[in-house]
Amino acid sequence: MNFPALKHKNYRIYISGQFISFMGTSMQQLAMSWMIYKLTNSPFWLGFAGFIAQLPMFLFGLFAGVIVDHVNRHKLLMWTQALAGIQALVLAALTFSGEITLVHLLILDFTLGTINAFDMTTRQAFVVQIVKGKQDLPNAIAINSSVTNLTRLLGPAFAGFLIAYVGEAWCFLINGISYIAVLTALFYMKVDPYIPVLFHPKKILTGLKVGFDSTFKDVNTRNILFFLSFLSFFGMPYVIFFPAIAANIPNGGPHALGWITSAVGIGSFLSALYLSSRKDKPALARIVGAAGMIFGILLILLSNLNNFYFILFSVFSTGMTMMLQLASSNTMIQSTVDDDKRGRTLSFFNVSLLGVVPFGSLVMGYSAEHFGLHNALLFNGIVMLIGASIFFFKKARGINEYVMQRA
Repeated sequence: MNFPALKHKNYRIYISGQFISFMGTSMQQLAMSWMIYKLTNSPFWLGFAGFIAQLPMFLFGLFAGVIVDHVNRHKLLMWTQALAGIQALVLAALTFSGEITLVHLLILDFTLGTINAFDMTTRQAFVVQIVKGKQDLPNAIAINSSVTNLTRLLGPAFAGFLIAYVGEAWCFLINGISYIAVLTALFYMKVDPYIPVLFHPKKILTGLKVGFDSTFKDVNTRNILFFLSFLSFFGMPYVIFFPAIAANIPNGGPHALGWITSAVGIGSFLSALYLSSRKDKPALARIVGAAGMIFGILLILLSNLNNFYFILFSVFSTGMTMMLQLASSNTMIQSTVDDDKRGRTLSFFNVSLLGVVPFGSLVMGYSAEHFGLHNALLFNGIVMLIGASIFFFKKARGINEYVMQRA
């Protein structure tokens, strides 16, 4: 396999640190969701926790894009990573002390979500700064996705073991310590300075308008982001409810939750590896639409499954299709954006992706509480299948032609 992005020394250092940090993050996410379900035994509170965790992206994501375009991205990334490490250590201390409550978990979820609203856009824009040349950018994005999902494979399995034998607090502590790796990597990187456009805080709304006009001036970019929002509302929230699925199958528990979450990571990793290894320029919009239709069918199947092994196969397949959609959409946006507006455009991408998820999580949590989790999954699967079919047959061809022209 050919991975041209790895020829860039800074990128190799960066992705090595991110791998260790992402491992800890995936462990913390699973442990927090399990604690919330253990404390409440309620699908609604799982959905509400997902709402709280992702709400900051909706509230602050667009402002983050303006800031990223007008500051030193390297230094900002060091700050966001350091703050995320502190959040994990606070969570570990509260859990070790036995004083942790649902309120603490929700507040810390919101805190981390706020940090991530700035961190995610910064990381995406920073990758372009250390991987010079658009020809290696799709490969770098795919490698990022591969590393992220490899950690989603390994981290939850390890976290399930730790939760079962020593408790959730160790997951939080390991995550806090893991940030040392990424901070060390960032510290030793020699990065060409990014020279931002001069900016005054009073002009933040002007900066947002420039980003909005740049992002939405083309109908094809709009269609990519609108479908991404659709996926985020009806598709992505299903992962929030894995603790409820794991707890209600025979012999379920944290071990089962770890395996289910890891199965998603395996599927996502294989999809990202496939995209990173391709040498040609695939029809990404058609991949997004086809994967969306399959994803909808898989949600329908998942709504009727009670066997642990069939559930594993189903979530493994949803992981594959979801990553095909997300990585392909990211590549299309990154390949067509102007660099001086990259942060703002990526902030619209992130809001379309993660800023919509909290509302989907809240609605799905309410539906699961009152109509049953199986019915909620069935409804979302049907809607996903219909929406993705429209995108595939009506929008994909025009988007592909646009991306090929701009790339």
